Amino acid sequence: MERSTTGPTPDACPPAPGTPLPDGTAAVQAPALAGLLDGMPRQRAAVPAAAPATADPAPSCPHRPLPRPWRLLPTPLGTPFTFAYAAVLAVTSLIAAHADPGLVHTLHQGSSTDVAHLLRTPVLVLLASALWVAGGILSPYTVAFVLVLTVLERRIGGARAACVFLAGHVLATLATEVPVGLAVLLGHLPDTSLHRLDYGISFGVATSTGALTGLLRPWLRWPLLTLAAGGLLSDLLAYADPLTNWGHVIALAIGVAAWPLVRRWHRPARGAGDCAGLPTHPRPRSFAQLIPLVVRDRSERTAAREQ
Repeated sequence: MERSTTGPTPDACPPAPGTPLPDGTAAVQAPALAGLLDGMPRQRAAVPAAAPATADPAPSCPHRPLPRPWRLLPTPLGTPFTFAYAAVLAVTSLIAAHADPGLVHTLHQGSSTDVAHLLRTPVLVLLASALWVAGGILSPYTVAFVLVLTVLERRIGGARAACVFLAGHVLATLATEVPVGLAVLLGHLPDTSLHRLDYGISFGVATSTGALTGLLRPWLRWPLLTLAAGGLLSDLLAYADPLTNWGHVIALAIGVAAWPLVRRWHRPARGAGDCAGLPTHPRPRSFAQLIPLVVRDRSERTAAREQ
C-alpha cells in the first residue's frame, strides 16, 4: 500500500509576497502579511501606529503696535476726569482773561490757600484754588496737566488719578503755608504774609508727573524725571518765588514717594502677557474642537487593549 504525502498543495499555500493572484489582482504586499497565521480566517489586520500627538506650536509674538499720539489727549469716555477737569480750567481761564480785573482779583483772593483762608475755610479754598491756572491757559503747567493727567488716568483710572493730584495739591500747600504761619507767629515774617496770594494747579501737576514716572519704562522714566527735577530746581535757584518753588520740589517728591502705591494701582494693558497682545495662559478649546480629540483617544485605547 503506497503512502502518499500529506503536505500542503500549491493551491492551499498562500501566494508569495509580490506574485499576482489567479484572478489577475495584485498580491498582498509583504508588510501586510507580517504577523498573520496561515489558514486562519478573519484575522485582525495590523493596526497602524498612531501618529504622535504634537503640542500646539508656541504663539509667535506679533509686532508691537505703533505709537498712537492721540491717546495723549483726554476724551470723554477714555479719560472722563481729565477731560472734565480740563474743560473747567478752560472756562476759568477764559474768565480770568476776559472778565473785569477787579472781579478776577476778588475771585483769586477768595480762592487763595494763604494761611488766613486755611484757618477759616480750609476745605473750600483747597478745592477752589485748584480751579485756576496761574499764568493763563497758555501756561506750561496747562500743557503738562493735559498730557500727564491723561496718561496717568489711562493707567490707574480716573478716581485714583484724582486722588494723586489732590494729595499732591493739598500736601504741598500745607508744607509751604504751615511754615509761613509759624514764622509769622514767631515774629520772623510780617503779618501781611498771612494773606499771600496762592492758587493754581502746579502742585498737583508736579505730583502727578512724579507718580507717572514710576509707571514708565526706565529708558523714559529717568530722562523725564531728570528733566522735571532740573526745571524745578532751576526755578528754585533763580529765587524769584522761593516759597512756591519749594512747593513744586516737595510736590514732585510726593509723586516719587507714591511709586509703590501707583504701581499696585496700575491697570495692565488688555491682553498683555509674555508677548504684546497674547495671553500668558493657554486658550481653552471649544467643545467642537474637543470632539476629534476624544474620538482619537478612545481609538488608541481600544487598539492598545486588542494588541
